[in-house]
Amino acid sequence: MGKQNGNGHIISTRHRRGRVGVVTRGSLVEGLEMKLDAERNVEDMKAGKFVVIEGDKNDFFSMVTDMRLDATNSEILLHPPDRSDELLRQVLAGTGTYNIVSLRPMLMMPKDPMSRDFDDGPRPVKAIPSHFSLVQEAEEEDVTRIFGKEGDAEGKYFSIGSPLDMDTQVCIDMVRFAERSNGIFGKTGTGKSFLTRLVLSGLIHYDRAVNLIFDMHNEYGWKAMKESSGKQTSSFVKGLKQLFGDRVAIFSLDPKSTRARGIQPDHEVYISFDQIAVEDIAPLQDELKLNPTAVESAYLVYAIYKDAWLRTLLSLEGPDVEEFAGEIGAHAGSLVALHRKLKRLENFPFMVKKMEGADCVDRIMEHLDAGINVVLEFGQQTSMLCYLLVANVLARRIHETYVKKSERFYATQRPEDKPRQLMITIEEAHKFLNPSAAKQTIFGTIAREMRKYYVSLLIVDQRPSGIDDEVLSQIGTRITALLNDEKDIAAVLTGVNGTEGLRSVLASLDSKQQALVLGHAVPMPVVIKTREYGEEFYKAMGAESVQDADTRREQAEQERELLFGPE
Repeated sequence: MGKQNGNGHIISTRHRRGRVGVVTRGSLVEGLEMKLDAERNVEDMKAGKFVVIEGDKNDFFSMVTDMRLDATNSEILLHPPDRSDELLRQVLAGTGTYNIVSLRPMLMMPKDPMSRDFDDGPRPVKAIPSHFSLVQEAEEEDVTRIFGKEGDAEGKYFSIGSPLDMDTQVCIDMVRFAERSNGIFGKTGTGKSFLTRLVLSGLIHYDRAVNLIFDMHNEYGWKAMKESSGKQTSSFVKGLKQLFGDRVAIFSLDPKSTRARGIQPDHEVYISFDQIAVEDIAPLQDELKLNPTAVESAYLVYAIYKDAWLRTLLSLEGPDVEEFAGEIGAHAGSLVALHRKLKRLENFPFMVKKMEGADCVDRIMEHLDAGINVVLEFGQQTSMLCYLLVANVLARRIHETYVKKSERFYATQRPEDKPRQLMITIEEAHKFLNPSAAKQTIFGTIAREMRKYYVSLLIVDQRPSGIDDEVLSQIGTRITALLNDEKDIAAVLTGVNGTEGLRSVLASLDSKQQALVLGHAVPMPVVIKTREYGEEFYKAMGAESVQDADTRREQAEQERELLFGPE
């Protein structure tokens, strides 16, 4: 390990045992090439591997982006040695034939602790090492110098995994993560939900943001299914409510389904027709197959009946709709079509004509203001129409409340008026943030505001190419699992330098438990093996392990029998 100077920075005391090769050529723009040492097996070099180039004045923290086989003489390749001629193959290895590894320097740091730039820590690469600079395997101290360590005095670093072929932490700076909107991407089956649950756990554990999670598939609240390998049956992992107890509240749109899974929701959610604005219907044009004229008709109804516009429209039947269209000056065919499509909303069990009791948005805001994270479960109401409608209605009203709270804080400058930072998690984000919807939905507004009103997004999606480019450009940190589609890979790397090397890295990820992390909350792009979400993680988050919970239940049962006898 390294030593620390007076300012707490680690001074490298690297040994030569980790040498992998030497730099032979390259440029600042296109990256560097390394000749792999003859005794090194090229199969040990993986795209995304973390290495360190030792320059004369700086250490260059770099990522392996590509590998190729080469030879000094093409004749060797025309007449390759026989497989059985091991001696000739060994003679040629490293001399007649050799391996080239492409490297992308990501950060540089002065080697001299007395340098005036040393205390600034790692900084962007603005130089390159000289010919024949040694390339060494990264060690734990290198990763710690770059990414910090969980449990630091400031309490801001959260481990999300480890570098390839290393057993050390890669940490996200949760302070910087909470500052902007962020994205978690990957094709179906790559573990996006587990990555999302990890990140949300970090935000809650360090109290960097209060979260509102639109849980479409009931994966974040109490527990979630974990796919097991082999012939074993699927098991379950803890959700946020089990991990953090009273710091998380479960709201349910389908309380019957929630209770059927053995969970008692903290609150049931109902939405009245009067709470739905035309702005909540407009983004549903594709789902409802509405034409623009139908939306214009909705605005005509609203102009007369205000908040009661939808209740008034749906109360009509058959020929009454055409007559109503004539009264308000709307196109009869468009209004009939609008009426017919919106009738589907009456089938949702959470929709009510008149709100009785406390408004669900007021209850959610009470929890968020108190620092209690809210998971909104959809139960069996998993249609895309339902998800889009509910997320739009609730997020729009909560955002309006946050705008008022923020403006009050800007006016008074009193600390007690400052809103808590809110992060809203949405799945199937391309449905809300595609080029047409992003201009209409509240989520497009939030993404463009850059946390002006203390609200940001955590978007989870398998098709980032469907998200508006302007929205993608505002994403601070991107955690990306395997993507195969070239358009999706290009979308994730929008606005990132050195994309060619990162493209190959993304395309070569394993289908499970690997991700590329880059952006605002990490100093440099890095490929990680994701952190295990199990007993050790539960303990790190301060939760009771499954074994401890079972022991406690057994003790409670024994004590009950002592008091009351067996059942």
